[in-house]
Amino acid sequence: MPEPVLLIEDTPSLQMVYEAILNKSGYKADCANNAAEGAILFRKNGHKIILLDLLLPDRDGLDLMADLLALNSRVKVIVITANGSINRAVAAMRGGAFDFLVKPFDEQRLISSVRNAIVDLGPSALSNASIEVSETGFQGFTGVSPVMQDIYKKIASIGRSMATVFISGESGTGKELCAEAIHAVSNRASGPFVPLNCGAIPADLLESEVFGHLKGSFTGAIADKIGAAAAADGGTLFLDEICEMDMALQTKLLRFLQTSTIQPVGSVSPRKVDVRIVCATNRDPFEEVAAGRFREDLFYRLHVVPIHLPNLRNRGEDALLIAKAALQRFSREEGKKFNRLSGDVTRVFAAHPWPGNVRQLLNVLRNAIVLNDGEVVELKMLAPEFLAALSSHMNGATKAAPDKPPPEATAPSQESAIEALLSSRQTLAQLERDIIEATIEKYGGSVPRAARHLDLSPSTIYRKRESWDEK
Repeated sequence: MPEPVLLIEDTPSLQMVYEAILNKSGYKADCANNAAEGAILFRKNGHKIILLDLLLPDRDGLDLMADLLALNSRVKVIVITANGSINRAVAAMRGGAFDFLVKPFDEQRLISSVRNAIVDLGPSALSNASIEVSETGFQGFTGVSPVMQDIYKKIASIGRSMATVFISGESGTGKELCAEAIHAVSNRASGPFVPLNCGAIPADLLESEVFGHLKGSFTGAIADKIGAAAAADGGTLFLDEICEMDMALQTKLLRFLQTSTIQPVGSVSPRKVDVRIVCATNRDPFEEVAAGRFREDLFYRLHVVPIHLPNLRNRGEDALLIAKAALQRFSREEGKKFNRLSGDVTRVFAAHPWPGNVRQLLNVLRNAIVLNDGEVVELKMLAPEFLAALSSHMNGATKAAPDKPPPEATAPSQESAIEALLSSRQTLAQLERDIIEATIEKYGGSVPRAARHLDLSPSTIYRKRESWDEK
């Protein structure tokens, strides 16, 4: 039997219901009636998964969650909150919660959340999942950082499921690549993979693009059109930028998820399709729901298996691995002889924060290869706008540096800022650690306050500090 789940719920009837659901699915529950009892059980048994009601009689659930994560940053906390309290759920997710459940929720939603938490715990929970990671990456991804290893494990474990996957992350982090990887390791790999960018299609045409239309159903419909949902029958439908979907179409998408049927524009006969949905957004989905721009019930249907792709700046040495792999590919495609990066370019690529993530790195590198010749990519070959942005970043870092008097001279030039970066010779990992520790010190040792300032979750900082202590 799996390790017990800690259930902290003060309403006796609900506690009994949740415990019965868990037991029915093969999970043992250790039950606590309040925050104090929950903390005692956690310290005693070291649970890895916690079901936590946020409204407790003796203490706020968010505060208790912060304490539990401080004791073990790897624990998976699934918070339970009342209907209409989406802001509490948003605060919990930002505070490090793994998932949230809004009352009332069905039995399958509870068990799916627990199973996903088990998957996220690591290799011990993935004995039945096959994953082959090469020396440089997995299923089209390049990178071997710990955070990406966790992503690969999750993709491998959920690939054979029919569960809807919700991918989040900044622009350029590889959300479509992630969706393709999920499709490739699934038992639908031989079926179609159909991507659709919801943000790139006008709202009045999006319904037709998703569900299709019949000839003559509206002005300009000169022939029947098979929509993306029908085209993906037997495979995977990837809805990119899902949070930009029009509200009226969100209602129809919800009906599609509930019934697995589509009805093309102008048709009177619905038809069944067998489609797995994978969706993605570069927005904060919790804020979109809280602001009323995205249907709450649709979000719960889609947010079954969440995957958050990290920023490139949080992936350690992966930036250099990506750059070296891309260098070989671009040189081959462009008929050039480039085979390595200069030492200066290597240091710049390792230290740059890459606000545009992988997409920006690839753009900078391809630009240099297309416009230049040689065997070594030199610093002077990089686009002037990239060097200007690099200079601006360095100037900003200089102004923000603590305990240093403001310079008497004018702001350093682009060249001097770059030289300052190169002379520091710090790795990206070293810079990241220095920034995090300095921010924590600035806020009097408070990790949650530092996390808010850095736009990170407290659990991320706790995990990083734990890994630093082990070295």
